[in-house]
Amino acid sequence: MKQKGKTKFQERSLAGKIVIYTVCIILAVLSLMPFVIMLVNSTRSTPEIQQHAISFIPSSHLLDNWKVLTGKTFNPFTGFINSVIISTGATILAIYFSTLTAYALFAYRWKLRQPFFTMILAVMMIPTQVISVGFYQFMYRIGMTNNFLALILPAIAAPMIVFFMRQYMLSALNLDIVASARIDGAGEFRIFNGIVLPIMKPAMATQAIFTYVTNWNSLFIPMILLTKKEFYTMPIMVSLLKGDIYKTEYGAVYLALSLSVLPLFIVYFVLSKYIIAGVALGSIKE
Repeated sequence: MKQKGKTKFQERSLAGKIVIYTVCIILAVLSLMPFVIMLVNSTRSTPEIQQHAISFIPSSHLLDNWKVLTGKTFNPFTGFINSVIISTGATILAIYFSTLTAYALFAYRWKLRQPFFTMILAVMMIPTQVISVGFYQFMYRIGMTNNFLALILPAIAAPMIVFFMRQYMLSALNLDIVASARIDGAGEFRIFNGIVLPIMKPAMATQAIFTYVTNWNSLFIPMILLTKKEFYTMPIMVSLLKGDIYKTEYGAVYLALSLSVLPLFIVYFVLSKYIIAGVALGSIKE
């Protein structure tokens, strides 16, 4: 009787695993399908894409699309480097200073702490497009147009990241460790850089991925601030590939999109190990 019950339990467990694996495979295929279509279309000509937008069979027009892409008045390599510089600089500043701000809100007791945090939450509700005109006028008056710093330095103010980091500190950072370091004579910045940042690695890695992707794909603000071709980013160059319905080279557009996605994959694979390590560390907490 026990053996029969055990067999039924094993059968149910096996059926449950099959369902879970099937759902995971379907979700994986659906997630990868747009990238596969994009890579395949980068090897196809514009007429082929217009006739059959979805295809899983590569064509032989990759070199032709490359010639179209590099034959424009701008240089895609320059755009690639510009996007890397802006995205990397903005991500580093946003993550470090947002974590520092969140630490000040979490670890210190000061009179205006709650109003300051409320103001950060209020700023989160303001769309970027609302302040774009004033932001452009300000950058124009101080001579910061066609300058990467105009896109990198404002990343220091990232209310969404500050909110996320503070919430993560509430569950992951024990202030007793900070107090012990102070008793041992460690300075505040040494405590932050040597103790807090290593604890915050999973949260920082998560936000770094989203921040890098956001800055890499940013089009609106860079387009109004960067007007010289040598400062164009990859999204700007991809947008310039689109003409009217008769002139758009879709193969070159898909090729440019494929090239622009590569750094995002690299950033994800580099930082994902810290996210996994943080989840594993959290699972064995007492």
